[in-house]
Amino acid sequence: MRVLITGGAGFIGSHTVDLLLEKGYEVRILDSLQPRVHPRGKPAWVPREAEFIQGDVASRADLGPAMQGVDYVIHLAAYQDYLPDFSTFIHTNTESTALLFELVVEAQLAGRPLPVRKMVFASSQSVCGEGLYECVEHGRLTPPARSLEQLERGDWEAHCPHCGCTMKSVLIPETVCSPGTTYGISKYAIELLADRLGRRYGIPTACMRYTYVQGTRNSFYNTYSGIARIFALRLLHGLPPVCYEDGLQLRDFINVKDVARANVLAMEDDRANFGVFNVGGKRPVTVVEFARIMLREFGSQADPLIPGDFRLGDTRHTISDVSRLEALGWQPSVPVEQNAREYVEWMRQQQTTDEFLKEAERIMRQQGVVRRAGEGVR
Repeated sequence: MRVLITGGAGFIGSHTVDLLLEKGYEVRILDSLQPRVHPRGKPAWVPREAEFIQGDVASRADLGPAMQGVDYVIHLAAYQDYLPDFSTFIHTNTESTALLFELVVEAQLAGRPLPVRKMVFASSQSVCGEGLYECVEHGRLTPPARSLEQLERGDWEAHCPHCGCTMKSVLIPETVCSPGTTYGISKYAIELLADRLGRRYGIPTACMRYTYVQGTRNSFYNTYSGIARIFALRLLHGLPPVCYEDGLQLRDFINVKDVARANVLAMEDDRANFGVFNVGGKRPVTVVEFARIMLREFGSQADPLIPGDFRLGDTRHTISDVSRLEALGWQPSVPVEQNAREYVEWMRQQQTTDEFLKEAERIMRQQGVVRRAGEGVR
């Protein structure tokens, strides 16, 4: 069996490639090696056993040949950033998904059907927007995104849109859909395409909503690559970690190897057909708690900094209900502490400088993505 992994040189993709090879699959990788993620070209971790094609997943000329002779597709290639180039999110993430179906259906109509048995798509918890909360008076609801005015006041909590009281976060099931960013919208569109076109043309699909994925190979070059990258880069250069808002945001960090297992399980198990699955770590961890875990891994006695900065588009609390995936036999297996330890050990082996840290910070402040409460719009 041959599997096409788009974005297979990347973070989640490369670990999924490794697992598929271990299980005896033939693997073909299609990856554009986007310079903001891979400025030094194809990374050394891309295995020789996998066929590698450099190309754009949203290009018919690149994707068409890559689709030939594959039994499964795991579509992980995506554009992720905090830059306001909104059309790129839709073009790379959503149009590429439509193109996958287009190529399969065209081949069917031409009498030369592709052997694709199933397609698995990378979605995101960003589809859920601000998530799910409970108001004492009005029950469970999905609030709108916190406004810029609210964040500039340093008011971080989610409030009931009816009575204004502070609400309590609850586990987010797959039924919650309220994307508030272009990235989230692009991922929700993927889910809709996967379900509607998959059912119409008899192509089983599964969509995986990842939460806060951490682990080795998580690029430290681009601004989107996560909290472990930001904290580790600062600590490597003698700087304490900086927590946005008040540091009390709840997250369910998940190890990339657990994510790879979920991808392959969804591909192999017919019970996953046409399903959407949260892929999270189950254990709620505050951002400041994660900062202290990273500090311990570096042997640092410093305290996290909480200057009142915030990042537009961030959610307050995100803890996913993973019971749907658990029903297929999956469980997260890597605790947060081990997750951080693996990433720190890996990053110490990389050739990096503080230029990546400074550049990412500069760009996000310049674009107005990162701001400080009480200072107004920059």
